[in-house]
Amino acid sequence: MVVPMIHRWLQRDDLWRLVAQISRINASAASPAAHALEAGDVDRLLDSPAALEAVLGHGGPPAPLPLTLLWYVPIRSVFRRWDITEIDMADFAATLPVLFAYSKESKRIAGGAHGISDWTSSIEAMPRKTVGRAERAAECGALALWWAGCFPRAVAQRGGRGSIRAYVTFAATVLALAGQMIEGRSPETTAFYNRVAAHADEIRAALNEVRQDYLDPDFTSPEGRVGRFLDRVADNPDGFLTPA
Repeated sequence: MVVPMIHRWLQRDDLWRLVAQISRINASAASPAAHALEAGDVDRLLDSPAALEAVLGHGGPPAPLPLTLLWYVPIRSVFRRWDITEIDMADFAATLPVLFAYSKESKRIAGGAHGISDWTSSIEAMPRKTVGRAERAAECGALALWWAGCFPRAVAQRGGRGSIRAYVTFAATVLALAGQMIEGRSPETTAFYNRVAAHADEIRAALNEVRQDYLDPDFTSPEGRVGRFLDRVADNPDGFLTPA
């Protein structure tokens, strides 16, 4: 089943690379970042303004950091801005583009299908009242959120007006269904998927916001880089000057 994986995937070397990137962008923030990591306070490091600044840069290309950090740090920042304090929700959201970035993984789940009717058929093909059916429902729900969040233009072109809303509604429905199907076997997973279903809109929106730095057609153009930088400054005028 698709569950939060980023925290488990992060290696200490990855975090030191983040500290090194912080030191290149903001020398005054390097020492606090290093102290946080040495003290084992990974959350303080990941949630620091310096970490976000290091990952996003100043409107240039993505920082030379692992894909896990490139998605996870900005998504955590978005969720905090929305007063959503459940870290596993940010972790789940960041897991989707990292997990599905490789075509083999996205094709393995639900046979590579990428439409509601395909996903529904894939779920229905699994035996009823089985863990396998619950896993397929969770995987298809996760795929729907990934498509709606990371590739909204493709979804809209494929399905027309209302298709993004349909994808998110489908995802929330089948993720909650997945939780119900395993309620007696894994209460914690059931509770988690119920919370994911409740936050489906926010997960989709966070992916949509962050993907503009990596997946938008103009993300490598000078105009796109300048535009993103100005947007960030407008949203948080002190963001690039605030020490960790």
